[in-house]
Amino acid sequence: MDDLQQFAFTIWTYLNYPIISVGKNSITAWAIILNLILILGFIVLSSKVKSWMLKTISKKSGLNTSNWRAAVTLSYYAFIAVGLVGILQTTGLDLSFFTVLTGAIGIGIGFGMQTIFSNFVSGIIILLEKPIKLGDRIEVGEVSGNVHSISVRATTIVTNDNISIIVPNSDFISKQVINWTYSGNRVRTRISVGVAYNSDPELVERLLLQVAENEPGVLKSPPPKVRLTEFGESSLKFSLLVWTQEYADRMGALKSLLNFGVLKVFKENNIRMPYPQRDLHIHNEESINETNL
Repeated sequence: MDDLQQFAFTIWTYLNYPIISVGKNSITAWAIILNLILILGFIVLSSKVKSWMLKTISKKSGLNTSNWRAAVTLSYYAFIAVGLVGILQTTGLDLSFFTVLTGAIGIGIGFGMQTIFSNFVSGIIILLEKPIKLGDRIEVGEVSGNVHSISVRATTIVTNDNISIIVPNSDFISKQVINWTYSGNRVRTRISVGVAYNSDPELVERLLLQVAENEPGVLKSPPPKVRLTEFGESSLKFSLLVWTQEYADRMGALKSLLNFGVLKVFKENNIRMPYPQRDLHIHNEESINETNL
């Protein structure tokens, strides 16, 4: 028993031996171990509370989930910051010595972590201003898809091929972002078609509207519209404009359905879509030379 007590006392002595001394502050191995345990437990517990709150919010009806999720996320990071400071102080560490450490590594952080810091600040701006929210159909750069999750460092976008793309938050601040559903889930799309000049424009208009009315994915209100947009070189150019909610994240699929419908009704009503036409003039060089002589 005496040997065990002596061994424990020796271990405790080593753990409390000052490793670093800054002014009046001494940092021991025990202080480091204790702070790591407390900080790790605090972060794990806070993360579980955050996840529980986000799940609870997503199940509540009648709430503006985007605002609540932003508030919970920002509160989480603020709580983490305050909690870390509190743990360090309650375990006997005077945080004033960190000013020395901060001054020593400040330049390195400024150059080496500027990208991370930029993404962090951009994430805070996104959560506060909400230019995008969960479920939005967006395009940023060459990436197009639905917003799956938003964190303070990056945003996850899921494409139509079910591929998750992690986009740094700074891209949403520095690049042009197209949000198809920013003002609602209804989006408008259009298809263009050219018909022969001898076609009846009113008949073409009726047929295009008929195609739109027969497609379940097209909204009745606002109603579909047809525009005669251009007198082309070999055809009259029409545009069919439709609104949709069901296909807000699958515009290509809707355009394909409408194009199939247009081909079918045009064929049934003998509406011709001409190929581009060109007039070719062939000159005989020998005839030209004889004429000049």
